[in-house]
Amino acid sequence: MGKALKIIIGIALILIGAYTVYLWWGDVLTLIRGGIGLAIILAGLIAFALLD
Repeated sequence: MGKALKIIIGIALILIGAYTVYLWWGDVLTLIRGGIGLAIILAGLIAFALLD
């Protein structure tokens, strides 16, 4: 019973998460666009750290 309950809770959380992404798709794209610049900056910092 415990394993089945965990599976049901997991599926429910996945469905709720997918539904919220669907509802807030514009905001999700804004977050992704904002994160791209930060990821590039982080990659540059890592490249500088590997120069030693």
